[in-house]
Amino acid sequence: MGNGFLEIVWDFNPTFFHIGSLDVRYYGLTWALTFIFGILYYANFAKREGLSENIADSVFWYGATACIIGSRLGHCLFYEPEFYLTHPIQILNLRAGGMASHGAALGLLVGLWLFSRKNKLPYIWSLDRVVLPVTIGGAMVRLGNLFNSEIYGVETDLPWGFVFVRAGETVAKHPTQLYEALCYFLLWLLMLWLYYKKNVGTKYPGMMFGLGLIGIFVSRFFIEYIKNPQVEFEEGMTLLMGQWLSIPFIIIGAVVVFYAFKAKELDLSAARAIKHKEDVAAAKKNKKR
Repeated sequence: MGNGFLEIVWDFNPTFFHIGSLDVRYYGLTWALTFIFGILYYANFAKREGLSENIADSVFWYGATACIIGSRLGHCLFYEPEFYLTHPIQILNLRAGGMASHGAALGLLVGLWLFSRKNKLPYIWSLDRVVLPVTIGGAMVRLGNLFNSEIYGVETDLPWGFVFVRAGETVAKHPTQLYEALCYFLLWLLMLWLYYKKNVGTKYPGMMFGLGLIGIFVSRFFIEYIKNPQVEFEEGMTLLMGQWLSIPFIIIGAVVVFYAFKAKELDLSAARAIKHKEDVAAAKKNKKR
């Protein structure tokens, strides 16, 4: 146990407010804010790069839907397949908990592919830019886990730690939610600098996406060493499930970064043509008025 001078007894109420018998939790609010950030970011990308304003609405429906479905299926199939394959209707019970970040990542990859096809955008354009809302959103969701007193670490002998009272703990544990949130926040700052200051998203297509994958999943890989296993079958494993699932993303990120140095500047003419048509249609409509 830690020496206690930075030890926090954590007894935070995870419910933000009530609507009748429905509890609205801070965790759900962090997810909602993540999607809002995604809309705002893509609206800014569209304005900055001469693309249709409708992109922001489009990425919400494709991205949010795919992310939620992927995160839920990821938890059910990666961590508790025996239960959910025999009780498939329970997959729809989101209030029972269970959302996996690796599943969210896979779902988001599919959703952004569909989004890119619809808006005639290069797939890598969407992947590079989604790293901005994903990193700051990931930080907020981990704070949501902290508010829920879940997904924390093993007992700590460091000067700091959280005693998660609502989870039945009596000794200080590593606040791994905060560790991950800090890593994602720092990665978000890096992505802001790369996109807005260095224009890396245009000069080196794939660079931001590759670095984002490496940063997110390397952080996750090492923090898993001090996390409590989420499910029983992880007990005694050399690497936890979260670590095994992180390795492919890290490798993909490294490969993408390698090829980003050789990539040509993206051709956005097809997507900008959509914007031109919308402008022409709007001009004709205004003339009729």
